[in-house]
Amino acid sequence: MYKSAIVSLLIAVLSAGATAQKQFKPWTVWDKNDVEKILNDSAWGQTQIETDTSEMFFTPTTQVGAGDSANRREQGATNQATSVKFRIRWLSAKPIREALVRQEQLNTGKMSEQLQFFAAGPSYTRIVIAVTFETADQRFGGKLLQAFGSANMGVLQNSTYLELKNGKRIFLQQYVPPKDNLLGAALFVFPRNAEGKPLLTADTVGVRFHSEYENKTALDSSLNPPGQTSRPTNSTSNSRVANQADNAFKFKLDMRFKIPDMIYHGALEY
Repeated sequence: MYKSAIVSLLIAVLSAGATAQKQFKPWTVWDKNDVEKILNDSAWGQTQIETDTSEMFFTPTTQVGAGDSANRREQGATNQATSVKFRIRWLSAKPIREALVRQEQLNTGKMSEQLQFFAAGPSYTRIVIAVTFETADQRFGGKLLQAFGSANMGVLQNSTYLELKNGKRIFLQQYVPPKDNLLGAALFVFPRNAEGKPLLTADTVGVRFHSEYENKTALDSSLNPPGQTSRPTNSTSNSRVANQADNAFKFKLDMRFKIPDMIYHGALEY
């Protein structure tokens, strides 16, 4: 009787787990809300929102002095906080690929055979994280484009990784800037297997994606222009330091994902 009760309890628990598993509609019938949910607020796609408050303290452009940045004079100051939304997505996961193709179909009314294969094809042999961004401030967006465009493996390989719950880090294997792919996204590529075994499994619990980059060349050239042999005066130095934000091209991405939630139609998708 005791063994029978245990077996019954296990069956009940497993049945409840199977019932609780999220059900997904066929991707070919997803509407705009379904697509945006998968891309921006799901187990495979999250949104990181960052706010830059430095613009709140900028002097109005009509009062800009000689020591202030040329960028501010030419492009104007917003005098308000600027926000950016980073869209961080597991492009190697089938639901993200399906959502992107369905989005294209909803926008254009067409879906080519190539797009169908992209959506329904087998999972990638590597892990691919795709990052895009959205901001209403063109100047701020320009800086981010320059940051993603100037970043490369040499500067990213030690600051970009997937971190598991136990602290183990999987470091970047390849980086593709937005201008080098049709998606217009920054692509961060990681190995999927190690010693013939998947690096991520359903019992991994969680994984953190982290990447940061800053182009310090612009800052250095701002403080020490080519041909300058003497150190700048305090007033000049202070002015340049105050305007470093105008020249800095940088980004910092940090997002956590729950691996058990990445079950899609009965299979782990990442």
